[in-house]
Amino acid sequence: MTLTYYHAEPAANSLKSMIPLKEKGLDFESVYVDLHKFEQHSEWFIKLNPEGQVPVLQHNGVLITHTTVINEYLEDVFPEVPLRPYDPVGRARVRYWNKFVDEQVMNYVSMHGWHRMVGVIARNIENGEFEKLLESIPLPDQRKKWATARSGFSEGELTHATDKIIYACAKVETQLGETKWLAGDMYTTADINFYAMCGMMVERMFPEMEVATKYPRLIAWREAMNARPGVKAALEMPDHTAPGLRTFTGHVR
Repeated sequence: MTLTYYHAEPAANSLKSMIPLKEKGLDFESVYVDLHKFEQHSEWFIKLNPEGQVPVLQHNGVLITHTTVINEYLEDVFPEVPLRPYDPVGRARVRYWNKFVDEQVMNYVSMHGWHRMVGVIARNIENGEFEKLLESIPLPDQRKKWATARSGFSEGELTHATDKIIYACAKVETQLGETKWLAGDMYTTADINFYAMCGMMVERMFPEMEVATKYPRLIAWREAMNARPGVKAALEMPDHTAPGLRTFTGHVR
């Protein structure tokens, strides 16, 4: 078996599929893709993923992209250490929460990260170089995001994003009053998804939300996540990010 994982720092998207790899105890080759040097848009990486985004999983020559798809694939191919229930109802719950995080959480946390930190990077690139950078980005939405980060997201957009994050935290808090983990009594990829995209960093990003006071179950859940062996192992992967950017750059891809 040949398993290779192309990824950036252990945060957000790269962390989301790194944790299952570690939880399952899989041997894989780790290939670091430097987002700060825009390697995700380089010729060698575009050959792996024409969309120019990390992470990418390569298994016996087959390339798998998009973290939710990668995690489903890992469950299908390596079921010995399950991160998904066996029963249809349990699987439906996991898919519901993954869909919620993918569609209602990830992009809104990402927007704040891009506004606060990636915008600084974008504005420090000279005009001619910045236009070249935009031309090298395969996905139109990503080109637009870089251009918006350079000029700055509007207050309305940021307020809407914050409202989405508050709603998500409250929703998770309510769910954790009913079940041990997000999708039930089993630790699953749904927990990994929310942890990687929001739960790990929400206090640092939004101190004004008073997360510890308002969402105590979320905090207890996060500590249980931090204690997981796969989470610990994933977070121990090398972090090449400058200290001031570590909270956010996992969302750059």
